[in-house]
Amino acid sequence: MSEKTEQMTPELKAFIEEWKGKPGNLIMVLHKVQQTYGYIPREIAIEISSLLDVPLAKIYGVVTFYNFFKLQKAGKYIIQVCLGTACYLRGGDDLMKEFERQLGVGVNATTPDGLFSVEAVRCLGCCGLAPVVVVNGEVHGKLATKDVAGIIEKYRKLG
Repeated sequence: MSEKTEQMTPELKAFIEEWKGKPGNLIMVLHKVQQTYGYIPREIAIEISSLLDVPLAKIYGVVTFYNFFKLQKAGKYIIQVCLGTACYLRGGDDLMKEFERQLGVGVNATTPDGLFSVEAVRCLGCCGLAPVVVVNGEVHGKLATKDVAGIIEKYRKLG
């Protein structure tokens, strides 16, 4: 999947200008970037560095500290595997390993075709359905590793 170069939108430039002199501006700007692009594109981070007069290293320090921020564009289907206590004890870790094996990517990675991203999450609030996987908001509960192929196939067919 070839990454296209993202261009900063006029709305984002206006937002940065509005927040430029305020405390906490970097976090607010990064949230807006994440909301706009779904991740923090390198070329946008470089522009933010210039516009806010903040070292690029500081921007990357913030982005890598908070797990909300992503440095890679997410896939069309985001697979969130719950590894909270109930899910973990009922096989959540095995589900994670099976998704990684079948998709050929690790946690917090996107398949080369851009279709799937795999994320580990701590609790989805569905403990009674453990182990749980959520794909773009759709809950799949009481899963076993044998169910993974069917979940992948369902979304692959949707394109």
